[in-house]
Amino acid sequence: MSKMVVRHQDLDVYRKAFEAGMLIFELSKSFPKEETFSLTDQIRRSSRSVCANIAEAWRKRRYIAAFISKLNDAEGEAAETQTWIEFSVRSSYLEAETGRKLFKEYEEIISMIVSMQTNANSWCLPPLKK
Repeated sequence: MSKMVVRHQDLDVYRKAFEAGMLIFELSKSFPKEETFSLTDQIRRSSRSVCANIAEAWRKRRYIAAFISKLNDAEGEAAETQTWIEFSVRSSYLEAETGRKLFKEYEEIISMIVSMQTNANSWCLPPLKK
């Protein structure tokens, strides 16, 4: 962490995932119209879901199992996004170099998420006292 994290928007992984999701949104504007309700919709949904699940994990950090579960969902959505990136390149909707860079970006995001899962105790809050 580079600074104190107060909100999920302060997390480096959230900011990185948000920027990658916005790049995917911009790039997918040029996908063919026949892909609107399939590939375009799927890649946008999964890339946005990475951020949403990280945000939800942050708000559930009072409960370590819930925190890890939502991070696991974020990890899965990031891997799904990588799959759609591969389809986009193979379908010639994205240039190969652009696809490689995006795929690598999601590898870094996944690595950060896994690190948070592995070190969940350092991210989570103490349980509420009764």
